[in-house]
Amino acid sequence: MNVLTIVLQVLVAITSVLLALTVLLHKGRGGGISDMFGGGMTSSLGSSGSAEKTLTTITVWISVIWIACIIGLALLMRFNPTV
Repeated sequence: MNVLTIVLQVLVAITSVLLALTVLLHKGRGGGISDMFGGGMTSSLGSSGSAEKTLTTITVWISVIWIACIIGLALLMRFNPTV
C-alpha cells in the first residue's frame, strides 16, 4: 500500500470519531448529550454562546479535513487502481 493512502485512511478514521463527538456535544433544541456536560446549566448564564460558537468552528474545520481526506482517497483510487 502507498504511504499516502495509509496516512489518509488514518486521518479519515480519526476525523470521523472527532466529528461524531463534536456533533454530539452541540446543544440540542431539546437537550441531549451536551446537557450531560453542563450545557443545560450554563445556557441560562449566557456564557455558553461563546463555547457553542467555538464548538461550531471546530466541527466545521474537522468536517473540512474529513471531506478533503475522502476526496484525496477517491482520487488515489481513481488514478491508481492498485490501491
